[in-house]
Amino acid sequence: MAIDTDAELQPRKSGLTPRQRRRLSRGAQYVVFVAAVVALAAGADWGRLKNQFAQAHIARQLFPDLITVALKNTVLFTLSGFVVGLALGMVIALMRLSSVGPYRWLAGIYIEIFRGLPALLIFIFVGTGVPLAFPSIEYPGGIYGKVAVALGLVSAAYMAETIRAGIQAVPKGQMEAARSLGFSPARAMVSIILPQAFRIILPPLTNELVLLFKDSSLVLFLGVTLEQRELSKFGNDLASTTANSTPILVAGLCYLLITVPLSLVVRRMESKAKREIR
Repeated sequence: MAIDTDAELQPRKSGLTPRQRRRLSRGAQYVVFVAAVVALAAGADWGRLKNQFAQAHIARQLFPDLITVALKNTVLFTLSGFVVGLALGMVIALMRLSSVGPYRWLAGIYIEIFRGLPALLIFIFVGTGVPLAFPSIEYPGGIYGKVAVALGLVSAAYMAETIRAGIQAVPKGQMEAARSLGFSPARAMVSIILPQAFRIILPPLTNELVLLFKDSSLVLFLGVTLEQRELSKFGNDLASTTANSTPILVAGLCYLLITVPLSLVVRRMESKAKREIR
């Protein structure tokens, strides 16, 4: 009796192809997601939410102080902390790469300490510990100087590692070529290596700026006057005064007004960098 070996060797066809199974799985996930959103929307008390978070007459009372005081101070705090952090981070990154052992050890200790401590503790240390330990020291610019130092100390630890990684990503041949042209190590670093490194690390540095913008809310632990309030403090104070949470929602929208465009810029820079690598 003849045996149909060809028929036995052929795999049995399943009901669905892998592509159809993926589409079915994806469709099921969409259905679950939409069902969850509908359930949350149906279960929420929209009337109470509107009364507590969406009072237009309270929102109008926030202007123009929300822009001219709170948002302005938040931007100033952020930029001053970023400048201090970038300058200090550059020094620490170069120390980290130094051939001198104590420089590397000090930089490593700094990075581990300030990356391991919460930013809140750094703010308390800058605002309370330093004046107690060194009564003669005064921060330039008052509260603005304190915030710049506090944010700078926190961000420098992260920026230092970012800058170090960027410098190490530049091919070593660039330094060797610069030295062969008569450049000193310092001049080659400043003129040749660092410009190329900053092209690489620009996206993570921009992301650090976004993080600093949010961390600036910790300034309230340093004690500020009415004219020195940033967005979070401003929104919280107005919410307490009006017994309504609309100011907090508006302050949150102002944060998003800055952070969302910056995040989009970061993603575009990362995409451009990937295309250049390819």
